[in-house]
Amino acid sequence: MPRSVNHAASKARRKKILQRVKGQFGRRKNVWTVAKNADEKGLLYAYRDRKTKKRNFRALWIQRINAAARLHGLSYSAFMGKLTASNIDIDRKVLADLAMNQPDAFRELVEKVK
Repeated sequence: MPRSVNHAASKARRKKILQRVKGQFGRRKNVWTVAKNADEKGLLYAYRDRKTKKRNFRALWIQRINAAARLHGLSYSAFMGKLTASNIDIDRKVLADLAMNQPDAFRELVEKVK
């Protein structure tokens, strides 16, 4: 009795992976074994960098808040400490947006915590 293989499913599986690596360079885009490895590595990078992205954005927000606070004579840590002491709960994302796009509102916030 011949071996039964579900060729439609295996072809679909390969097609899906080859579709995901379509923009890659060289054999990574059209040779099955190389493409499979490239796809697995790409998925690992995607998972890892979703976490890294959060870290990078938080660092960017802190730098922006620090720069804006120093324009008003406060360091970042002093500013954040005074915000906490004043019971003002604004997250870093919103503070950084205020510092960049609405400096007058940020200045009023600084005056309030001083």
